[in-house]
Amino acid sequence: MKIAVGGASSVGKSIVGYLSLGNNDIVVVDEDATKLDEIAKEYDVQPVLGSISRPDIQESIGMKDMDMLIAVTNSDEINMVACQVAYTLFNVPKKIARVDSEYFLNPLWNTLYNEKSLPIDLVITPDIEIAKFIDNLLNLPGSTAVFPFMNDKINIFAFRHLNPDIPFMKFSLNHINQKLKEMSAQIVLIARGTRRILPNDDEIYLQRNDLIYICCLPEQNMEIMRLFGVDHNSYEKIVIFGANPISYYLASQIEKNENIANCRIIEDDAAKAAKLAEMLNSTTVITGEIMSDVILQDAGFATADASVSVTERDKDNMLLALLASRNKDTQALSLVNSKDYNVLTANIRNNVIIDRSVITISAILKYLRKARIQEAYSIGRGMGEIWEIRMEADSVNLGHTVRELKIPADCSIMMIARGETLIFDTTKTKLEAGDVILIYVSSVNIRRIERIFYL
Repeated sequence: MKIAVGGASSVGKSIVGYLSLGNNDIVVVDEDATKLDEIAKEYDVQPVLGSISRPDIQESIGMKDMDMLIAVTNSDEINMVACQVAYTLFNVPKKIARVDSEYFLNPLWNTLYNEKSLPIDLVITPDIEIAKFIDNLLNLPGSTAVFPFMNDKINIFAFRHLNPDIPFMKFSLNHINQKLKEMSAQIVLIARGTRRILPNDDEIYLQRNDLIYICCLPEQNMEIMRLFGVDHNSYEKIVIFGANPISYYLASQIEKNENIANCRIIEDDAAKAAKLAEMLNSTTVITGEIMSDVILQDAGFATADASVSVTERDKDNMLLALLASRNKDTQALSLVNSKDYNVLTANIRNNVIIDRSVITISAILKYLRKARIQEAYSIGRGMGEIWEIRMEADSVNLGHTVRELKIPADCSIMMIARGETLIFDTTKTKLEAGDVILIYVSSVNIRRIERIFYL
């Protein structure tokens, strides 16, 4: 796929980082030569200096041959104009624009984005997506990811196996899943280091540090977590580092959460802190050096249930996670913009990595893939994706069993939802119109699964 990316800042770089894992020809356009040099050194892309909104720049990069434009500069206006130019002059099939301003996101202006007005196929707001992801984690203490499907009727959540003394964990995976079926739930994937383990007929046993993914009804999340010995109390005291759109959207949601009694934000830029304080109601915004012992004490950092580091500096987020790890009961959540810090932050106790690229790319996956996808999430760089696909009346797969689809061994149909029934033993199930399937797709077999579910 030929893709033009406008913007080489943190958002653009995170998108390029994910796209570069696939067989894509990527051109990156930015007005900052330094950022272009950085991204070109790290990824196999064609860097072009200039504004993505200019017709001559689009013509010079061969926009007429592009399959997609992803405009994610720091300017909403440039992103929107870039999509207009790409549509009017070069007839680009798919156009995605980053829009951050609440003025353009107001539901009153939903009719703005169409072929007759602004021809944008998808509007994304990465900071809001990150804030939503973190909010889901705060609402399910102990989890490392929560992926909602079917308009929040089903979810897949993940947690790390850290307590080998729980009797339930000593049984084989098949035995555990037999018990979980009574709750209409199932372990659907295990991440063990760089390995992905799918449930099958083999005798598989859970190991310490396994990342366990479970599919179930959202109202069962906490009960299942307790069954596995992940019994965290609700987070009541939250400390957030960094005053930016992520912390604003997150704090706005926290203020509506009756379980959270106290939320404080620390920011070293006085102007940013003052502006954020004006926008929020009950959240306390503290101005000062984020690593200062005095500031941390004022914020109640030592007794916080969760520390959320969303500054623009990966190094600071990592150091804050290390500080939080000294507090026995503090859950650390740290935003990572560069893959270079992933391994380091993963080794910090009680730390959950919030990978900007993974969350940002999840917002656009269904536009990247050629299958009929309703919803999709990346579960990590190179770890694969989970797709929600609805069987329409004209699907060529209707009447075929899952076995007959010849799904690659490293991929798996995790569940089929048929009305109110959740089917986990899917191999011999014949697909019917209206079925909704959740499928794990390995990174190496994305194209093959696309072909199976293209129609």
